[in-house]
Amino acid sequence: QVQLVESGGGLVQAGGSLRLSCTTSGRTFSGYALGWFRQAPGKEREFVSAIDWNGGHTNTADSLKGRFTISRDNAKNTVSLQMNSLKPEDTAVYYCVRYSGLYYNTDPGDWGRGTQVTVSS
Repeated sequence: QVQLVESGGGLVQAGGSLRLSCTTSGRTFSGYALGWFRQAPGKEREFVSAIDWNGGHTNTADSLKGRFTISRDNAKNTVSLQMNSLKPEDTAVYYCVRYSGLYYNTDPGDWGRGTQVTVSS
C-alpha cells in the first residue's frame, strides 16, 4: 500500500491562498492519476480536483473552477493544489488520493490521512 502524505494546510483568512502538497514515501506517482477530495464537518467527502498521469488533463469541481488549480511534478513525486480566494465554506479536511490507473475515471485507490484547512471570515 502506498503512503500518501499531505502538507500545507492551516488557518487562513477569507480571500487568502494556500498551497497543498502531497507526496509519497513509497511507490512512484508517475503511472497514476492523482486527485484531491475534501470533507467538511458534518458533510460527505466530496471531489475537488484530479489530474491524469502525465498532467495532460485535469478536472475540477465546477464550484471551485477559477479558484483551485491542481498540478503535479512526477520527478518530485508530488501533486499540489493551489487554492486562491479562499472562502469559509472551503474549510475542510483535504485528502490526497492516488487513483488505480492512468486516468481519473478509474477508482480511487490509496488515500492520505488528510490536512486541515480552516478559512476564517
